[in-house]
Amino acid sequence: MTDGKPARDILNLVQPHLLEMPGYEPVEPVDVMARRLGLPEDQILKLDGNENPFGPSPRVLEALARFRYYHIYPDPAQRRVRQAVGQYVGVDPEQIMLGSGSDELLGLAAQLFLSPGDAVVNVPPTFGMYDFIGRVHGARLVEVPRREDFEIDMIALESALARGAKLLYLASPNNPTGNALSADDLDRLLAYDVAVVVDEAYAEFAGHSFVNLIDQHDNLIVVRTFSKWAGLAGLRAGYAVLPKPLVPTIWSIKVPYNVSVASEEAVLASLEDAAALRKNVALIVEERARMTEALNALGWMRPYPSRANFILCEVKRMPARQVRDELRTRGILVRYFDSAGLHNCIRISVGKPQDTDRVIEALAAIGEGVRA
Repeated sequence: MTDGKPARDILNLVQPHLLEMPGYEPVEPVDVMARRLGLPEDQILKLDGNENPFGPSPRVLEALARFRYYHIYPDPAQRRVRQAVGQYVGVDPEQIMLGSGSDELLGLAAQLFLSPGDAVVNVPPTFGMYDFIGRVHGARLVEVPRREDFEIDMIALESALARGAKLLYLASPNNPTGNALSADDLDRLLAYDVAVVVDEAYAEFAGHSFVNLIDQHDNLIVVRTFSKWAGLAGLRAGYAVLPKPLVPTIWSIKVPYNVSVASEEAVLASLEDAAALRKNVALIVEERARMTEALNALGWMRPYPSRANFILCEVKRMPARQVRDELRTRGILVRYFDSAGLHNCIRISVGKPQDTDRVIEALAAIGEGVRA
């Protein structure tokens, strides 16, 4: 009691399913890791977040420098940007919605379809945000594990959908495994009464997209981003391509000013310089092949085929956590996995040729130390 009033516990007002919910585990920024490792920032090689090593187009920096209306709210209808993005992907701009990164749009899909207790289907190992978003919305999570080769177990997945589900998330290429969804599998899944969200964050590196199927299926949403291919991860700019029947409803639930004017200007400048950015994508794809070959040559790393800008590797003869930690002492950051379907693995983002050389040299030294 306080002044005659009963003590209040604010947690009693929180939605119960959120109280025990684990948070999403993101990667740490360079300055934080540099301080933690006791190294200068310029010695940190960040290959744990799948960022673009070439950064944004120079036109982005020029556009941000000359823009004069940062004190004015952005266009809530996102007209100029939707027009440009629609032209880029070849769809009606009315079917485009911009978001603060693709994560916001993945969340909007859940907001659109899920009530507490509804089934959302996930196919791990995959991007951790899908599980996270489902838990935030109090959904019933139905997990259909991938096969050992990371392909979808279609029999199990179709069985899960037949039992009833509202939403299915699929990444193509998949993160962290790097493999892509087949058109035949997607066609089979779209036959079910379920909203299918295909996350194409890495589509430019795969050279393939399912955007052209949107007008044929009113239960397909494709979500893409400028974080990876255009180097805008820090500016948070993504977009969804929507079937026309969903457009009015999803616009009614979007907050008005969800994308900053800086992000809008960066997107427009990136699309104006798309040809140059695609050349950077081609360099990353070329380096991906070289890194895969070099990792294979080590003899104790098993790189899985990837169509994204990263390579997942199974570590043999030693704990993957030890490899991650040894690389950290050398200022090299990679992502570590040891969970169902991803035993003893690390994921390495593809950098520039000198980055690959540094990683392979470090891994070779780690391997020699273990054999000694």
